[in-house]
Amino acid sequence: MGSNYVYLVAGIAALSGLLFGYDTGVISGALPFIKNQFTLTPEGEGLVVSGVLFGATFSSIVSGSLTDKFGRKKVLLATAILFAGGSVLAAYAPSVDMLVAGRIVLGLAIGVASFAAPLYIAEMAPPKVRGTLVAMNQMAIVTGILLSFLVDYFYSESGDWHSMILLGTLPAVLLAIGMLTLPESPRWLVSQKRDEEGKVVLQKVRGTQDVDLEFNEIHTALADEKGDWKEFFSPQLRSALIVGVGLGMFQQFTGINTVIYYAPKIYKAAGLTSDSVGILATAGVGLINLVMTIVSLILIDRLGRRPLLIVGNLGMLLSLSALSLTFVFNASADVMRFVGVSSTFVYVAFFAISLGPVFWVMISEIYPLRIRGFAMAFATALSWLSNMIVSYTFPVVLDKFGIGATFGGYAIITLASLIFCIKLVPETKGLSLESIENQERKGELHA
Repeated sequence: MGSNYVYLVAGIAALSGLLFGYDTGVISGALPFIKNQFTLTPEGEGLVVSGVLFGATFSSIVSGSLTDKFGRKKVLLATAILFAGGSVLAAYAPSVDMLVAGRIVLGLAIGVASFAAPLYIAEMAPPKVRGTLVAMNQMAIVTGILLSFLVDYFYSESGDWHSMILLGTLPAVLLAIGMLTLPESPRWLVSQKRDEEGKVVLQKVRGTQDVDLEFNEIHTALADEKGDWKEFFSPQLRSALIVGVGLGMFQQFTGINTVIYYAPKIYKAAGLTSDSVGILATAGVGLINLVMTIVSLILIDRLGRRPLLIVGNLGMLLSLSALSLTFVFNASADVMRFVGVSSTFVYVAFFAISLGPVFWVMISEIYPLRIRGFAMAFATALSWLSNMIVSYTFPVVLDKFGIGATFGGYAIITLASLIFCIKLVPETKGLSLESIENQERKGELHA
């Protein structure tokens, strides 16, 4: 039962990832119709898109302490309620201000879910499949994005952006029902001195009574010392701090969400003039994202984290460079349309096997249990802040400098990301969370 049950646990928790993906992706197809209804400027477009990111940045700052205090399960249950409420508020918004308010509520839920779900899954999963199970959350995110693009395309003829957003309430209800049936993380239970409950949960998710070794490892990790936020900035954890923050910022500043949120706008600049055709091409991006994320699930515990990051960044760099140079040198209309679509497909494919899933896996692994909630919240908050900056500024920068220069800038950042991954990111494949912590303590966890 254990092996099957842990997949069920991960699958239900990953519904929060599906909501994360849906509510961030749905704005891509809804935005052209919202723009027409409310006559949005480029700054207004950025505000509508980045409302979610503002909420996510704020909530991810405080949600580390929330998960440490109330537990992973209760916090994920609360996000389901926020997801449903935010969807209803945004869908029925009579004004831009109300729409942005609804998007901020959705962002509050996303900011919590974006680290609470991988944290919960990592603490429930056995080491040999932990990377795969945590990456399931990323697969759920990209599934949600693809689903949102398909819903956008379905409603594109009518321009019904209200229904596009409202359908996000359905997976929110499923998440709430599912989380009510799941246990709390055994590691969190032990940290709360609820040893018997923790051991019972560990036995259930492992499918065996023989969990003494792992249970003792959890106790040992907790007994060493009780950490606080100051420890996160200590010399001992400096490399983990740099890796988590660096990956989170590069995940966003390499430009992924310019494609996820603004693909129809990019394709229109490349010569695809129909909103419906642009949204359909965007659905292609979502499908590529999903397929390659499935590939990453297969590879992450076989090849490891570092090889995927290196290969992925290299592919992203080449595709961004191709997109930039095509526009800089003003290629023919046919070439521009072809490169505009194909380069974004290739870029998303390489992102989906590297920075997309690996960031979430790494931050769920490299921090000690006693400060894991705070540490993941910090790294996640900086990732969301980076996302907000990129998403708000993109339409303004695009309007001022054009596609060539804009994506040339993202290509330069991707080159920096590639060098960062080669020089600084360690390999954690196959190591228990306690083994990773021991290596950090001894200064042995490095690239």
